[in-house]
Amino acid sequence: MAYVFLVLAIGSEVFGTSMLKATDGFSRLWPTVACLGGYVLSFVLLSQAVKHIPIGVAYAMWSGLGTAAIVAIGTVFLGESLNLVKVIGLGLIVGGVVVLNLGGAH
Repeated sequence: MAYVFLVLAIGSEVFGTSMLKATDGFSRLWPTVACLGGYVLSFVLLSQAVKHIPIGVAYAMWSGLGTAAIVAIGTVFLGESLNLVKVIGLGLIVGGVVVLNLGGAH
């Protein structure tokens, strides 16, 4: 169940981050409410996940997979560029998450 909380936390964080541009610097009410709501829900779910998953592993997955998802969303929906350097950086992030998971299951 802890990994379900973690996946939901990642999804909530990705939603909140995806809403950042729409907030227009937190000057638009409903996108701001949605953004902050996504972040609050994400932290609530993450706090439940770390009851059973080591904090380093959970945070690495939360931040790393969230980063990868946001890059994909930015590329597909927000017209942001994706180049070889970004792909290599994402590969390193995901690789680091994998390594932490392999070493963190104690």
